[in-house]
Amino acid sequence: MRTRPEPRPRASCPMSSVLASLVPVFLVIMAGWLARVTGFVEDKHWPGLEKVTYVVFFPAIIIATLARAELADVPVGGVGGALVAAILVNAGGLLALRRAMETRAGISGPSFTSIFQGATRWNTFVALAVAGSLFGERGLALMAVAIAVMIPLLNLMAIGVLVRFAGGPPQSTRQILLAIITNPFIWSSAIGVFINATGLPVPGVALGFVEILGGAALAAGLLVVGAGLDMRRLAAPGRAHWIAIATKMILLPLVAVTLARVLGVVGDDLVVVAIASSVPTASGGYILAKQMGGDAPLMAEIITIQTLFAMATMPLMITLLAL
Repeated sequence: MRTRPEPRPRASCPMSSVLASLVPVFLVIMAGWLARVTGFVEDKHWPGLEKVTYVVFFPAIIIATLARAELADVPVGGVGGALVAAILVNAGGLLALRRAMETRAGISGPSFTSIFQGATRWNTFVALAVAGSLFGERGLALMAVAIAVMIPLLNLMAIGVLVRFAGGPPQSTRQILLAIITNPFIWSSAIGVFINATGLPVPGVALGFVEILGGAALAAGLLVVGAGLDMRRLAAPGRAHWIAIATKMILLPLVAVTLARVLGVVGDDLVVVAIASSVPTASGGYILAKQMGGDAPLMAEIITIQTLFAMATMPLMITLLAL
C-alpha cells in the first residue's frame, strides 16, 4: 500500500495557489470575448466550437479523469458524502424557492436553470490545480473522490432542471430519460466510473487519444464562455447573479465543511472539501445551457463573475472553515 505523503507546509491563507489557478481561467474567458467582439472569430464559427466541446472535449476529460482516479486510502464516504449532501441541500433550497423567485424577482424558467447550475456545479480544473498545489498527490486523490461522486450527480440534476424549466415543450417521462441517457456529460461519467470500478484494462493508444481530446476541454469551454459575454450586463449584476454567487460561493462551502466535520473528516481532507465546494461554477454549464435552451448569456455572466469573486472568497472560506 502506498504510504501517505507528508503534507506540504500550509500558509495562513492559500492566496497564491488560488490566484495561480484562477487568473489564467479568467484570462482565457477574456480572450474568447475579445475574439468575438473584434471579429477575429466570426459569429458563424462559434456554434461549431460549442458543439464539439459539448460532444467531444468535455466527455473525453470526464472519462479520462474518472477512469484514472486513485480512490484507495482516501475517505470516500466522508468527503464524497459531505459534498453530495451539501449539493442536495443547495439544490433542494433553490427548487423550493423557484416559485418565489419567479413571482417576486421576475426570474424566468430559463434564468432559473442558470442560477441552479451556477449554485451547484463546480470547476474541476480549478479544484484540481489548487488541491494539487497545496497537498500534492494526496490532494489530487481526494479531489478525484469529489469528481467521481459530484460530476454524475450534478449533470443529472442540471439536465433534469433544464428539461423541466428551460421553456421547451412539455416532455414525457420517456423523453426525459432519453435526454438524460444520451447526454454526453452523463454517458461519459458512466463510462469513466465503470472503467474505474471494474479495473477494465484500457489500451494505451485509446487512453492517449482520450487524454489529447480532453486536454482541449478547458480552453475551448472557457473561450466559448467568453464569446457569450455581454459586458453591459456584466457591469451591473442583477438578482439572479447574486443568488448564484451567494449560494455557491458562501452557502455551499459552509454546508459542505460542516457536514464533513460531522462525518469525521479532518486535516488536509477537510481542506480539500473546502476547496471543492468553494471553487466557481463549471464552464461546461454554459455549453449545457446553450444546447438545452437555458439562459446561456446569464450562465456566461455567472461563470465570469464567480471566477472573479473566487479570488477573494476561496482563500477566505478555506481559511475560516478548514485551516
